[in-house]
Amino acid sequence: MNNLVLSLIVGALAGAHASTWGMYKDSPHEGFSWPKYLRSTITSALVGLAVGWYVQLDLTNAANLIVFFAVVYVIERAIMEFYKTFLRTEDQSKYFIPMQFHILGKVVESKSARLWLGLAYLVAVLGTVYLLYWFGSIDHGMHPWLVVLIIGSVGGWISAFGGAWKDAPLEGFQLLKFFRSPGMALGYSIILAFFTDNYLFITMGGLGYTIASTETYKTFFFPSRPRGKFAGKPIDFPEMMTRRNKFVPLYVLIWVGIIVCFVLGFMGPHHGLLPA
Repeated sequence: MNNLVLSLIVGALAGAHASTWGMYKDSPHEGFSWPKYLRSTITSALVGLAVGWYVQLDLTNAANLIVFFAVVYVIERAIMEFYKTFLRTEDQSKYFIPMQFHILGKVVESKSARLWLGLAYLVAVLGTVYLLYWFGSIDHGMHPWLVVLIIGSVGGWISAFGGAWKDAPLEGFQLLKFFRSPGMALGYSIILAFFTDNYLFITMGGLGYTIASTETYKTFFFPSRPRGKFAGKPIDFPEMMTRRNKFVPLYVLIWVGIIVCFVLGFMGPHHGLLPA
């Protein structure tokens, strides 16, 4: 029971992290509401509870906590992006880059078409997840470092191709941006491979920390630069430029907690794919 409580708490913190950078970048254009802000927090808390119940990781161990946070993070992000891309219907005129599924900038208006496309996308992603799970269940005899180099950037490539599909037709193709996610995902996956020998967790966690890091950089290192989806759009809620700063301490505390757990994870007992 205590582990389930920890799963819920860690899940909520992962969601609060995503909720905060999402609100910070969007609120000057869309305004603020508590239901929208808490959407990712609640979703991630439920994901954390479900994942915690299923995998039964001991979350009093810092190494397990590091991995669990990232896995929950990427699942919540996948759910939200799937919802916004294929399920949600809203006015896209407020965006420079449409959030609903589009082809070369032209939104697919048919809801049934988006549902079928979403189903195909879901099958492809779940198929990749299954392949990673299968790969981890067989005796392939490969050196652990080679395994990490093969699987570590998989999540990053999915993110890179998805981002290019969505952004490049309107922003133009940016080579460094395209390779950023696979490179960062591989780096984080190598670190996580010291804490777990689960191939799926390594890959998912690497992407989770990649998203958390890139969004932090884009959102808080350039706070006055509008995000790509709002490029050229007016700031309709200027009061949020100041109000949103009240949430920054929570965001910083979550990052501090992550860093502390990384340090404790390396100092404490950990059993990963790569030898300590």
